[in-house]
Amino acid sequence: MEMNVLKMAAKKDNYERLKLIHQKITSLIKDYKPTCFAIEAPFFGKNVQSMLKLGRAQGVAIAAAMEAQLEVFEYAPKKVKQSITGNGNADKEQVWKMLQQILSLKSTALKYYDASDALAVAVCHHFQEIPSVLKAGKKLKGWEEFIAKNPGKLRM
Repeated sequence: MEMNVLKMAAKKDNYERLKLIHQKITSLIKDYKPTCFAIEAPFFGKNVQSMLKLGRAQGVAIAAAMEAQLEVFEYAPKKVKQSITGNGNADKEQVWKMLQQILSLKSTALKYYDASDALAVAVCHHFQEIPSVLKAGKKLKGWEEFIAKNPGKLRM
């Protein structure tokens, strides 16, 4: 497992940064051959410039995934926290501690919480996929459909 962050020099041009993000995502996809791509949805903050930069970075990452023919899944920050800790308002440290327990991670050292945030999105996506795998083809639209598909279970 690789868990890291992409650090960029503050002096780099914004477009150069976007290019580096695209290259890194493309490289990770090539190296690890994932079957899908999960990303945290943009959150709304007060700093419009920061939101714009984040949105562009997310767009470039999503474009790299789509270029590789990966299905993209997006999760709200609260959904990620809720699925990992049971609390949609958990802080980054709580999320990291719970990830350590869930994944039996030995190391407690963490240099950047952004890396654990990304891992949390991946685990959240995994948790969302489990029910659909277990219930594949069994979800019914109502009692009428259930009775039609299971006539032997009806007692009068």
